[in-house]
Amino acid sequence: MGSLTISNKVLDKYFGYLKNLDNKAKKSLIIKLTKSIEAKPKKEFDLNKIFGAWSDDKSSDEIISEIKSSRVDKLNTESFE
Repeated sequence: MGSLTISNKVLDKYFGYLKNLDNKAKKSLIIKLTKSIEAKPKKEFDLNKIFGAWSDDKSSDEIISEIKSSRVDKLNTESFE
């Protein structure tokens, strides 16, 4: 998750709302905030997971030829009449 940077003015505004919480709620909030800033081990990023890798024994020329031969000529389509 990305981080959000806010100004001290905004922080003061939030504190104005939070200072009226009871002590139990404040402690719970402190614990949650502390856990959110603890160092977490970075997961190794695998670039191959963000896109679909093509695996085939065909050469690029063969694939291009298949794509071109599978095209449909719109002028020779049958009518629905």
